[in-house]
Amino acid sequence: MLQLTADQRSRADELAETYRLLFAACDGALRVELAVRPPEGGRWRRADTLACSVEELVAGESARIAAEHGRAPRTHVAASRILHHYLWSVCLLVSGPWYLERQVPQLRATDLWIDPADGRLAVRPGDWVVGDESELRTALAEHLGPVLAAFQPYVRRGPRALWGMAADDLLSGIWYLGRVLGEEDHAVEAAAAVLPGDTPPFPGAAEFRRLPGTAGRSHWTRTRAGCCLYYAVDPAQACLTCPRTTDEERVTRLEA
Repeated sequence: MLQLTADQRSRADELAETYRLLFAACDGALRVELAVRPPEGGRWRRADTLACSVEELVAGESARIAAEHGRAPRTHVAASRILHHYLWSVCLLVSGPWYLERQVPQLRATDLWIDPADGRLAVRPGDWVVGDESELRTALAEHLGPVLAAFQPYVRRGPRALWGMAADDLLSGIWYLGRVLGEEDHAVEAAAAVLPGDTPPFPGAAEFRRLPGTAGRSHWTRTRAGCCLYYAVDPAQACLTCPRTTDEERVTRLEA
């Protein structure tokens, strides 16, 4: 087992407290629990073994979609959905503390687990360091690279499209956190600074824009670079940032 110095234990405790604040702010939307040791029970799979666990993860997601929507999705759809869940969760586990404290967790694959049966994640807080947008991108790229490579044969997309998904989930996590904290403008500014463009392996830029609404209102939006394929599960409820959703539809749904 990894032995931590006193300073590292102190930083791990501080990160754990920040994670508790993050989880409380997300109010159940981030399905992650804290773990001081490897979780017991269930069928937990450590993140550094995902290359051997993708089929099991996809099967679990397919079963959940079938139970909720009455029919099983195609394999690449289920794979895209569980990958999106993993990307969004992991991106927020790193970007959340950065947004709240301007510190970047060093999220090792050996400190993260996922349960294929229900998609829950568990994280063991480790070290974190003061970091800027570059440090944030680097930490995520190092963690996500092997994950995207493991999923690529199942989602049937190339590396650029997969990194586009990762970019979308990185941005949407920061944006979401800002909204629930009542500081959307600040979060949009922060997210745009994380992905200003020309920051490989993340393609493109955040490209947030405002949509004019009614009664003098306006709404932040952006169009995803990749696709999580939710429309293939529930065609009537495509994501608000989906390329298939028009700006008119977005305003209607935002003001409903």
